[in-house]
Amino acid sequence: MKIKHLLKILLLIPVIALQGCDTDAEDETYVIRLGHQLDINHPVHKGLVFLKEELERRSNGSMSIVIYPSSQVGDEREVLELIQIGSMGMTKVSASALESFVPEMKVFSLPYLFNNQEHYWNTLNGNVGKELLSAGEPYRFKGLGYFDAGSRSFYTTKKQVVTPDDLQGQKIRVMNSQTAVSMVNTMGGAATPVSWGELYTSLQQGVVDGAENNLPSFYYSKHYEVSQYLILDEHTSIPDVIIIGTHVWEQLNTEQQKWLEESMLAATDFQRALWAESTRESLEVVKKAGVEVIEADKSVFQESVLPVYESLKGSDLEALVKQIKSLGVEQ
Repeated sequence: MKIKHLLKILLLIPVIALQGCDTDAEDETYVIRLGHQLDINHPVHKGLVFLKEELERRSNGSMSIVIYPSSQVGDEREVLELIQIGSMGMTKVSASALESFVPEMKVFSLPYLFNNQEHYWNTLNGNVGKELLSAGEPYRFKGLGYFDAGSRSFYTTKKQVVTPDDLQGQKIRVMNSQTAVSMVNTMGGAATPVSWGELYTSLQQGVVDGAENNLPSFYYSKHYEVSQYLILDEHTSIPDVIIIGTHVWEQLNTEQQKWLEESMLAATDFQRALWAESTRESLEVVKKAGVEVIEADKSVFQESVLPVYESLKGSDLEALVKQIKSLGVEQ
């Protein structure tokens, strides 16, 4: 464990001591600590604030969530580890970051998996999505639900990308996901995993030539300040997963679990609407800031990643892909 990360944990020990204090005393509140990596203006953070407020309302103040944004307690992997050892209660994590625990989560990093938003949410809200939420329980975390994280597109610092051929020779930052690495390499780029907190500097200093993410993250991270080109190829739609440690979930009584689940459902609806608005606003802002926005011919990109699907033949993931694809077929 990094010394810097260890120091963060030591500084939080007084708060950790309060974590999980379940009491019948009327003047005390059951507090769950939640750490994540995004800016406080990001629609995902605002969705988490809504979750906190909704939980306080439904529980009449007997439950609450303390939120630590902007990587205060570490990156996604580090916060997951804190949950596993019982030092953190909840987090927001990209489905891609769960791949090493739940291999089925790789399916969300496959390019052009969903036909449209309706197909995407039918999958998340149906049996497939629910089964994936519970698949992490052997690793001490349970999925409560999904937040919208939009569609991911490429942005670059020096050379515009119009077709996959333009990725040749370009180092493209990806999340620490083997599926994402495979996708970018198949398209012709050089996939380069870099932590989110180091990405702005990496783009600025030329460590990488570009990255891929959703529009609000591109805007709120200020990556548009060092990236001149954005192509809206929308290659993947990877949801954020709201995670709670099983050590916390199992401490809650039936009523408390119900309050949290109901609050999560309400927060999902709130965050989806907020995300759509934020996506529109983010696109307008980066255009005004001088970023060249390119509308992609998606068919060319879809054709370029066919080998990714060919490589799945005979695997468990191929069966899951077929199940998801069937949900997008018009009845």
